[in-house]
Amino acid sequence: MRKLERRVVAAAEKALADHHYVSAVDVLVGVRWLHTSHVDVWRQGRVASLEHLAAVDAARVGVAMAILHRWALDRGLVPSETEYVARTRDRRPLRFSSSGNDVIERAFRIQWSSPDLPETQRERLIEKAGRPPDLVVIWPLKDWTCRICGTTSGDLLIMDGPGPVCMTCADLDHLVFLPSGNAALTRRAKKASRLSAVVVRFSRARRRYERQGILVEEEALASAETSCLAAEEVRRRLRERAEEARAAHDEAFHEAFAAEIARLFPGCPPERAAGIARHAGARHSGRVGRSAAGRALDEQAVSLAVVAAVRHVDTDYDDLLMMGTDRAEARARVHDDVDSVLTGWRERT
Repeated sequence: MRKLERRVVAAAEKALADHHYVSAVDVLVGVRWLHTSHVDVWRQGRVASLEHLAAVDAARVGVAMAILHRWALDRGLVPSETEYVARTRDRRPLRFSSSGNDVIERAFRIQWSSPDLPETQRERLIEKAGRPPDLVVIWPLKDWTCRICGTTSGDLLIMDGPGPVCMTCADLDHLVFLPSGNAALTRRAKKASRLSAVVVRFSRARRRYERQGILVEEEALASAETSCLAAEEVRRRLRERAEEARAAHDEAFHEAFAAEIARLFPGCPPERAAGIARHAGARHSGRVGRSAAGRALDEQAVSLAVVAAVRHVDTDYDDLLMMGTDRAEARARVHDDVDSVLTGWRERT
């Protein structure tokens, strides 16, 4: 018993460290009473219950589950019940035990997670645990032969049992290929398709299988494309309305800024005041009109905008900079010219 307890605890600890929760299936695989291929067969709905595939009898499995339950409570883990469904069109519930006893079935459905996990993350993990894994279809690099019908080669295959199987024999030939690249379209198409599969291809350079796209039902892809187009049209209209609102807001701000310039410098020509306001208050420009003081129409901020405009437009300041004159020296040289213009603008015409 001590040996079994050590094995169960070790398997549970490993699963908890790997994906932040532990289930009965994790433990049975961890103690090697089940192989991951057995779990795949069960998740595909090809056996009546998971118990049929276990290397030990139901009593031995029950003892392991009791050890897991006691260990999880001692660790203060949080129990959550999830539904396991088959990777079939009808998404029928999966059975763990041959008897189908409610108490046993519920014990297998319990997922134990860390109490430190946020509730939203725990819910996502539990949902993922109960969700059947994706069917994986391979885009082969070499010629191959279907082990069922003997068809030589083909674009896609699925590994089933002792050898490759073509799409027709795997009942997947009615699906259409959607390449990777559009996450929104892929997500919508997969959600709308009752049956789907992930397509992978081996990369010799990276020495690993890489995702190429998915196979989905043609009707689901058409529905997803229509939905994406509609969503894009909605986003386009929202962007247009937002841009119109920003333009209206900017126009009102520029008018207020120009009015404040006219108040502080009544001799400034109206067209110059409007130009200074548009320049200083241009969105994303980083100029003084976009600062907090500028948006609040602070007198100093408005005056700085006017001074900068006069310096660049009404003096030789820019020419001096182009000649390599130091910025401070250039400002000193044009100081009197700037002051002369501002003095004239401060007087009413």
